[in-house]
Amino acid sequence: MDGYSGGIGSEKNEVAGRPDLKTGMTVMHTKKSISLTAMLASALLMVAATQPSQAEMTVNLEEVASGLTAPLAMVSPPGDDRRFIIEQIGLIKILTADGQLLDQPFLNIRSRLVDLGSDFDEQGLLGLAFHPDYASNGKFYVAYSKPLVGGDTDLAKKLWWAHTNVVAEYQVSADDPNMANHMSERIVTQIDWPQFNHDGHWIDFGPDGMLYISTGDGGYANDWGIGHDPVLGNGQDMSSLLGKIIRIDVDGGDPYGIPADNPFVGQDGVRPEIWASGLRNPWRCSFDMGGSNDLFCGDVQQNSYEEVTLIKAGENHGWRVMEGTHCFDFLNPNDHPESCDNGGMTAPIIEYRNCTALAPDCEGISVTGGYVYRGSVADWDGIYFFGDWSKSFAAMDGVLFAGKQGADGWTMETVNVGNMDGPLPYILAFAQDNQGEVYVLTSVTTGPVGGLDKIYKIVP
Repeated sequence: MDGYSGGIGSEKNEVAGRPDLKTGMTVMHTKKSISLTAMLASALLMVAATQPSQAEMTVNLEEVASGLTAPLAMVSPPGDDRRFIIEQIGLIKILTADGQLLDQPFLNIRSRLVDLGSDFDEQGLLGLAFHPDYASNGKFYVAYSKPLVGGDTDLAKKLWWAHTNVVAEYQVSADDPNMANHMSERIVTQIDWPQFNHDGHWIDFGPDGMLYISTGDGGYANDWGIGHDPVLGNGQDMSSLLGKIIRIDVDGGDPYGIPADNPFVGQDGVRPEIWASGLRNPWRCSFDMGGSNDLFCGDVQQNSYEEVTLIKAGENHGWRVMEGTHCFDFLNPNDHPESCDNGGMTAPIIEYRNCTALAPDCEGISVTGGYVYRGSVADWDGIYFFGDWSKSFAAMDGVLFAGKQGADGWTMETVNVGNMDGPLPYILAFAQDNQGEVYVLTSVTTGPVGGLDKIYKIVP
């Protein structure tokens, strides 16, 4: 996917009859020139952008769970060593502290989901977050794709749009800590979605107690087509929640409150939920457990580059004006203009070459965001482990990376896996437990089928 968004998140070109999640239709486009100051700023951004280094580190992958179908997240409640695994098909399963995968799902919402394609799909159960006070209030939140809601009142949506992405609140059963109350659902957000892809919908509570939600640009390719702003694209349309990071207060209103310190509160024509903009398909984000608790996102780009972004309040991350650190023209997505109106936009901290347009000297086709390591291996402290879904759509060839921050910015290294022969499986997502250890969530198929997928812990 354009990341699965990766896999779920990776739409690139036509592959064996599939839509290559990265190509798109062409439209008329007017490019704006930029001032000398903006040109200099752009040049500095490009210099600062990270290029893959030649050094490589080696890790082992230790299997911790198997028999899964498209695991897209693994989350532990605060102070709880159980690990809750979401499967794209609509199940949440519990991996106990001693490593047992319970047979009985914690939650089953398969009947609430839109129908999923077996070959490839980016819809489904996409996110899970536990309330900071879960131990006392039992509340948790899921993000999923359900049949279209807005089509009831909008004929165009009914005819053409794909589904509705939901964030919903649930509560744990009063009688069984390993079972959710399936009747407790409260809808928090509902966003109608034009295409099946670029859903985003990672969710998590920040250190400030607010709920953060990632949203893709609505799908297809080049941020253009049905359901996309034809002039700006959804990533730059501040009246739209698509292509954004959203920040809401689930305890402060019905269905939610707007935090007073959100950066665009009170601005005409701007949705007050928006925390950051200019994103294409933020596929898997995370807060650093240490340091300044920074928010990292792997944002799947179009055909030429992939990026990791550091998200801060009010920032514009460029899409669809920029692809990574490069100006982007959605009329000619593989030909990057020398200049564009990118003043005030924030460059990614890491960028690498996409195999769709820049093979063979490339690193992957769909970035998968990861986590900053804060576990027991002292030498790894502060390393941002992330990956790419695969270097090919047609065959699994996942890639692991290590991002490292130095005095001159971020660098990235390819991570070798010492205890595995042959290509890695598709890299769907990463996870982190309460001790700061990092895990890789993988699949051996491009679609949410099979029950053959595994989760591994990254170890020396």
